[in-house]
Order: sequence, then structure tokens, then C-alpha cells
Amino acid sequence: MYVSARSDYAVRAMLAMAHRHPDLVTAAVLAAGQDIPYSFLQGILLDLRRAGLLHSARGSDGGYALTRPPAEITVGDVLRATGGPLTTVRGAPAEVATYHGVAAGLGQVWLSVHRAIEGVVDRATLADLLAPVEGAAGDRRGVG
Repeated sequence: MYVSARSDYAVRAMLAMAHRHPDLVTAAVLAAGQDIPYSFLQGILLDLRRAGLLHSARGSDGGYALTRPPAEITVGDVLRATGGPLTTVRGAPAEVATYHGVAAGLGQVWLSVHRAIEGVVDRATLADLLAPVEGAAGDRRGVG
């Protein structure tokens, strides 16, 4: 599994929004707080909104917020929304890789890798990743 900058930024932005849930957070605040290039973040937020993970509100009090509680959004949801399949073989989803002859068993290895990755990212929710912050002193409402 390759984690692109886009996927990393998406998870970080979603964690920042989970940290502030249910409040709206502007793209500018997210970009500054997570050190994400603003123009790059705009496209990421659009993908997350299209995937139904975020909603947006316009206006001076506008911004973005999670559509569901942080405990109901997994890292896998975010990765799929911004990067497509979790594992690929030669650019295609691992499920469609086929082999013949002496390499026939290789497809099962790639499927096992895919399932293992799914098991990790589909179990880890945004709330799980925020848990250490919960016990920390200070205001949880900061984005940084």
C-alpha cells in the first residue's frame, strides 16, 4: 500500500474536523493548522464532500463539517474517497489480478495483503485516532 500525500492530507484534515466536531471549520483554518497547501486541500475537501463524508456551508460563518460522528468514519472511508482502491497491482484493484502457470498462487497473496490492509484501516475510526487527545490537558477545539 502506498500512502500518497493526498491521502495523508485527507486523513489529517478529517482528524482536524473530527477534533472540532460538530463545528464548521474553514479550509483556510484546516490548511494552516495541518500545514497543507490550501489549493491542494480544496480538491481533497471536494472529494470528501462528494463521498458523503463532509458537508459544507457557505457564507462568512461557513466551512466544512463531518456528516457523521467521528466514531462512524474510518480511515478506510477517507482513503477510498481520495485515493480509490486501497491496494493495486499494476494499477488495477488487487481483486482483479490474475496469474497463470507457476505464478497462479500470487493472486491469493495480493488478496491477503488487501484484506490485511482493509482490516486495519476499516477498524480505525477518526474517534480512535483522537482518543489520546481526549485525555490531554487543554482545549480540544484547536485545529493544530
